[in-house]
Amino acid sequence: MRKYSISLMLCTGVLFTANAQKIASNLNSKEIGVQWGLVENSYKGMPKYLSAFVFTNTSTKEIPAKGWSIYFNLPRGIDTTFEQKDFKVEHINGDLNRIKPTANFKGIAPGQSVRFEMIANDWSLNSADAPSGLYLVFDNEPNKGIPLTNYKILPSTEIRQLTRTAGDILPVSTADVVYNTNKAIADIQAEKLIKIFPTPVDYQEKPGSFNLKSDVTIVTDPAFKKDAAYLSAELQKVVGKKPIISPAAKTNSIQLRLGNMANEAYQLNVGTEGIVITAATSIGMFYGIQSLKSLLPAQSWAFVQKSIAVPAVEVKDAPRFAWRAFMLDVARNFQPKSEILKTLDLLALYKINVFHFHLTEDEGWRIEIPGLPELTEIGGKRGHRDFDKAQLPPSFGSGPDNNSSGSGYYTKADFIEILKYATERHIRVIPEIEGPGHARAAIISMQVRYDRLLKAGKKEEAENYLLRAINDKSEHHSVQGWNDNVMDVSMPSTYKFLAKVVDELVLMYKEAGAQLETIHMGGDEVPAGSWAKSPAFAKIKQENSAIKTTDDLWYYFYENVNQLLKTYNLYLYGWEEVGLRKTRVDAQKITIPNPDFANQNIHLDVWNNVIGWGSEDLAYKLANAGYKVVLSPVSNLYFDMSYTKSFDEQGYYWGGFVDVDKLFSFIPLDYLKNMKQDRMGNKLPATFQNDKEKLTDVGKSNIVGIQGLLFSETITSTERMEYMILPKLLGLAERAWAKNPEWATEKDEVKAESLYSQSWSQFINVVSKRELPRLNYYAGGFKYRIPTPGVIAENGTVKANVQLPGFAIRYTTNGLTPTVKSPLYKGPITEKGSIKLSVFDGIGRSSRVEEIKNN
Repeated sequence: MRKYSISLMLCTGVLFTANAQKIASNLNSKEIGVQWGLVENSYKGMPKYLSAFVFTNTSTKEIPAKGWSIYFNLPRGIDTTFEQKDFKVEHINGDLNRIKPTANFKGIAPGQSVRFEMIANDWSLNSADAPSGLYLVFDNEPNKGIPLTNYKILPSTEIRQLTRTAGDILPVSTADVVYNTNKAIADIQAEKLIKIFPTPVDYQEKPGSFNLKSDVTIVTDPAFKKDAAYLSAELQKVVGKKPIISPAAKTNSIQLRLGNMANEAYQLNVGTEGIVITAATSIGMFYGIQSLKSLLPAQSWAFVQKSIAVPAVEVKDAPRFAWRAFMLDVARNFQPKSEILKTLDLLALYKINVFHFHLTEDEGWRIEIPGLPELTEIGGKRGHRDFDKAQLPPSFGSGPDNNSSGSGYYTKADFIEILKYATERHIRVIPEIEGPGHARAAIISMQVRYDRLLKAGKKEEAENYLLRAINDKSEHHSVQGWNDNVMDVSMPSTYKFLAKVVDELVLMYKEAGAQLETIHMGGDEVPAGSWAKSPAFAKIKQENSAIKTTDDLWYYFYENVNQLLKTYNLYLYGWEEVGLRKTRVDAQKITIPNPDFANQNIHLDVWNNVIGWGSEDLAYKLANAGYKVVLSPVSNLYFDMSYTKSFDEQGYYWGGFVDVDKLFSFIPLDYLKNMKQDRMGNKLPATFQNDKEKLTDVGKSNIVGIQGLLFSETITSTERMEYMILPKLLGLAERAWAKNPEWATEKDEVKAESLYSQSWSQFINVVSKRELPRLNYYAGGFKYRIPTPGVIAENGTVKANVQLPGFAIRYTTNGLTPTVKSPLYKGPITEKGSIKLSVFDGIGRSSRVEEIKNN
């Protein structure tokens, strides 16, 4: 799931104070200038980087020498042993850190700047790696955090800053690298493109079109009354009023007919006199309607149309995978209900039928559970004041006040509304309740509940849902830096808590009339040391002979959770670790598929195929061993991975860089085939696959589908969310729905590459000329990513191209940023001097600017 490193050590200096008590009330934080920049990666040949803060006092007062602290978030851990004269750095918990001046610090005089260098483990590549959420706290006002808003992150531009290690040969996505990559994309005329997306199994265009107007009638079989009502409402958005629904056949109609075919299959016939959609089920009919919507020109969604020419086609279609999923993390950073509903509309349009709702984490609990108000009152908000008593601490740059995307939750009514909305669109919502790790929001919330009830003299009630033993002296350090984020699975109260949460979720689904087959129960990244010194573990070890080590507690926990879900007729779903067992071979500790849980319909999200880590084939091993596998590999399907290796592309990259081509090129049942290089850009040896496990026929039957995932550590707004989702989601939709492409099975490597190149050009032309223009308007419009132009200076001219054919490139030669009124790039630019170029979509949004000198 979430394997970014936490080993970054930051030794920062922050400079303030002489008499903090006197100036705390009138200090203007904007008069404290802060800059941070990377100096170099691979510092002194080590897997560390050097960076520096510069603090500037722009006020008329001296910044005092003591009496203050600076808090900040960093997605890696701090090495507090790094010696520095003027400051000490403390790790608070998670990614929250604090800098305090030592007795040696003398303060900062007005107009003075001070530079402090830092050494950190691993590397820093883009702005997501920078310290964030800086705020100042004075000792005499410990509950008041003052945001430091005059903060600038300096861009990295040098090779030593944009290269992680000596072995990092992956090129930076400079304008010329982008240009050479884009050259492989053919510009295909729009009329030659398939007009339904994702690509149908069988598609034939016919002469003519159907003239769709507001007077069209929907004629439906009784089985499709709900789908007819949905279609009528959708057409109202484009033709201005709801078409009449009638049971009798008419001309100038859209007919919804009952037929004999597979569950999600449909047939669509558009002729000059009318439209016929045939399906055996409501869900098949729904997908036929989505394909009909796909036929409509993008501008249909911009404003009400008097008439729309719907191209005449014959389509027979059905999905390749029954499980076509998108996972959204709203726990690290929250998304409002309106954005969730909008996202469900997007998923429905592209025939994604599973919404994996990642609702709980260390940093947030986002769903109201009746009877446990602390889960949202404490676990649903973040801020500095009384954190871990009144709220959770700031994380991921959320700042000192609980008014950012770090705070928020869905009420019971909100969640039921989301469930109903999804059900109307044939989308199953799978809630995720993380455990036993990644559970700090729940643990702290239940600790606050315990303290409240204990104070009221209700000890037994207080202990009912406690998730951590009071006298547990165990020490652990999670990948994300938490030292107290694991439920104690030795305690009966942990299972009472989970039973309460499951029971309330089941009731919400029942009230919403929504299907519930499973609840995702986590299972990811429990750190070593958990439970080792727990008194509850000591007790259960005496009582249960099967439990000898903390490793045994893992299997004990998931057996109990599995049985809990079975009482509700639900199956267990979790991250890959749920299906793994620790054992030894020749005294070496290894993990293998756990035979105890195999062949029990346990579903696993298998994410770890990081190229070079050694588990590239883990999904296939687990499927072959009898687990139901949802392919969720980080190297291809993690939407939160940065698009490209560029300082300006926010996002993580621990598992590689993921642009839309990584999703399109994914071969679900043979993804090892096109693994060509590791995450550092090094070519894999010819023997790479020799010791990797291939899918057996049994294993293939256990691959239930594929899933794209968006974790939200860097997703602090709806705009950023949409940027990271689109156009990646279109690659996911194509690979989940469309049939296995020829290039994926072709054994001749040269021929396979040629077939892939043709297929990629077709796909990206459909994306750029049909789907993204539609998404400018659909469901209120989406702020998808517009890629930067590829640019190269050659023979006295400047040449440019773009990943998305049909998008406009505009440029200036006067030093100004291009606008929609700037000259349109039509061919090589001969003007001399500094040329600035941007890519524009059809409504005037633009990419970042590329600048090049033409001498």
